[in-house]
Amino acid sequence: MTTRRTFFRQAAGALTLPAFLPETYTQSLPIADAGLKTAADWARDEDFWSWVKTEFTVSPNLLNLNNGGVSPQPKAVQDAHIRFYQYANEAPSYYMWRILDQGREALRSKLADLAGCSAEEIAINRNSTEGLNTVIFGLNLKPGDEVVLTKQDYPNMLNAWKQREKRDGIKLVFLDLNVPVENDEYYVSQFVQAFTPRTKVVHITHLINWIGQLLPVRKIADEAHKRGIEVIADGAHSFAHVDFKIPDLGCDYFATSLHKWLCAPFGSGMLYVRQNKIPNVWALLSNNEPDGPDIRKFESLGTRSFASEMAIGTAVDFHLSIGAARKFARLHYLKNYWAERVRDVPGVRLHTSLKPEYAGAIALFSIDGMKPGEIESQLLGQYKIHTTPIAWENINGVRVTPHIYTTPKDLDRLVTAITTIAGKQTLAGKQKKS
Repeated sequence: MTTRRTFFRQAAGALTLPAFLPETYTQSLPIADAGLKTAADWARDEDFWSWVKTEFTVSPNLLNLNNGGVSPQPKAVQDAHIRFYQYANEAPSYYMWRILDQGREALRSKLADLAGCSAEEIAINRNSTEGLNTVIFGLNLKPGDEVVLTKQDYPNMLNAWKQREKRDGIKLVFLDLNVPVENDEYYVSQFVQAFTPRTKVVHITHLINWIGQLLPVRKIADEAHKRGIEVIADGAHSFAHVDFKIPDLGCDYFATSLHKWLCAPFGSGMLYVRQNKIPNVWALLSNNEPDGPDIRKFESLGTRSFASEMAIGTAVDFHLSIGAARKFARLHYLKNYWAERVRDVPGVRLHTSLKPEYAGAIALFSIDGMKPGEIESQLLGQYKIHTTPIAWENINGVRVTPHIYTTPKDLDRLVTAITTIAGKQTLAGKQKKS
């Protein structure tokens, strides 16, 4: 037996936890074999994950399975946010600009360490949209230059590129991907076939939000770089979800929303720009050197929520205490737990891979004869299960996104609901035919 505080220090390599964490950390948790377990073993350790659940203040009645939209924060992050917010309100212009603002460099280093890159390549901002728009609008492109992207990319990014097309006369080359596909070479070949001598940029969504498909960004990036093409990676759903470091992707630019899988305060994000590429990107919100080599030129936001920004550090600590490999193993296990139980139910179709190299926590399902909105409405109205209906391009279904506080018992509730709804739909179909 050991204390929970001791466990987290052991699990994270003696991390120093924030001083304001609640005293509940001193309660005991059995981890006699902590050093012997694999990530897969930890994924099934319900004693451990049931304790993790207590660190979240989620509703005990409404089952939230739309964590892909925005994730709740653990109590420690909420407490840090509130503490910094109240601190700033004692004398805002003094405490925000002279005290809290001084914590940004330490936070930048902490995020860079998590991302596996230099602190001089990380800018702290508010979300993926802001980070990616900074790059999309900041790159020097001229009429006729081509950008390769897909119809399955996120709408905010598509709209940004369409604005550049309309304003600057660049050419957008859209791929229409088949998803899911459990074959890296399919995706690589789709992108490579679209490259021409005029292609200047390729935009790749690392983890497609609609369906949970992971794309082989590194393989695509390597092919792009052979042809002198720059690579933008949308990591909104992959960072702090999938176990990787940003340089592993081989991309030139990357942005993510930290309020998703890192469980940081709402409206917090991060932009990565490879250091030698920084001068090539104009700052979206300009400063005195918008075409300079300093990553900080992308942080000229004016007055921001310093409390939200500083509490990101506590979210990083919480993430590290669990461990990236352990966290991904659990998220993948939870997705497969419910998906494997419904995939053979008559009328139910699963549209996401069960393999960890192609998907993590996010999965999409459909029921024959029902629109996504109808399924979502029944899940919420009859079972109080919150999901997301998806109808986008060639993707139709209901997206289910558990998180580390979700339990198998929660997902049993989902399985029962899907089975019941599908059963009624199948019966109604048979009666209609007769």
